[in-house]
Amino acid sequence: MARPRPPYLLSERTRHGKRVWYVRIGTGPRIRIKGEYGSAEFMEAYHAALAGERPQPKSEAARGTLEWLWTLYRQSSAWADLSAATRKQRENIMKHVLKSAGHQPLSHITRASIVAGRDRRAKTPSQAKNFISTVRGLFGWALDANLVNFDPTAGVKRPKRKRSEGFQVWTEDDIEKFQKRWNRGTRERVMFDLFLYTGLRRGDAAQVGKQHVKDGSISINTEKTGIRVTIPIQPELQATLDAGPVGDLAFIATAAGVPMTKESLGNAFRDACRSAGITKSAHGLRKAAATNAANRGATERELEALFGWVGGQMASLYTRSVNREALSKGAAAKMSRDERETSIPAPCDKVRASGRKTE
Repeated sequence: MARPRPPYLLSERTRHGKRVWYVRIGTGPRIRIKGEYGSAEFMEAYHAALAGERPQPKSEAARGTLEWLWTLYRQSSAWADLSAATRKQRENIMKHVLKSAGHQPLSHITRASIVAGRDRRAKTPSQAKNFISTVRGLFGWALDANLVNFDPTAGVKRPKRKRSEGFQVWTEDDIEKFQKRWNRGTRERVMFDLFLYTGLRRGDAAQVGKQHVKDGSISINTEKTGIRVTIPIQPELQATLDAGPVGDLAFIATAAGVPMTKESLGNAFRDACRSAGITKSAHGLRKAAATNAANRGATERELEALFGWVGGQMASLYTRSVNREALSKGAAAKMSRDERETSIPAPCDKVRASGRKTE
């Protein structure tokens, strides 16, 4: 029995009789898929197209230039090992870098060049950080491959991030406001409950669908880390999915039933929040889910398994705050100056209590 064709994969024959393949979602653009059908190269290009990535044309860059090195890097196993989200982010960064410096010989790319690039992005620390990560990955690979004699990113520090609590956590009042504005049976409620009752990141929430559900649980390899998480579907979420509307390939879909990219999902959810009078984000719901789990006694290992974290750092942020609150209450009880609780009986009192005479 022939295997079913992957979703959104179409084919046609050219006037020379050659079969060509391409991906098209709804009325969106056609993205050509090259390679032999079913091969690893073909499937990698297929999944990249689903993620919105377009294959870059082969570069005619001169040997020994930055653009030449970037082209080779994108063909390496080190590049293939990166997540689709990371590859897309780094391509967006390098698109601007190559426009201004792609023709530069590698010998002209110095530590000072990297520092200058970082400092030009200083007003947006996250962009500066991602810039350093991108060029560090490029030159680290190039050094191992003996394509460069030195790594100009060595010793260049990432910008310090300002202390902040990051994305604001949704409160119970926020959650109630959104639910009142968007009842079950709306696409906005599907988005909201999927975020709240799974704790998935935006990129994973955009992909998850019926094919990820088995025995009442959602199982998916997370986009950011590749770690597989298994999340039981809570009754509240199941009721929302049953009410719909949901798509075939992804629960969250457009009115035409087409899956959303994580960017379009972010925009749509932001609009839904503003309509409900809330200025918080989808990631704030992920934090609310983690906070709720920690408050109900989830351990660090349980939080890591549920949210796809590793290393204990993220999970400890939530369990630590819960533990500190419990310890604080216990310590406060010991601060009491009540005579009955804090006074120490004199030795003679102990003797009298035993019935023995004192001198």
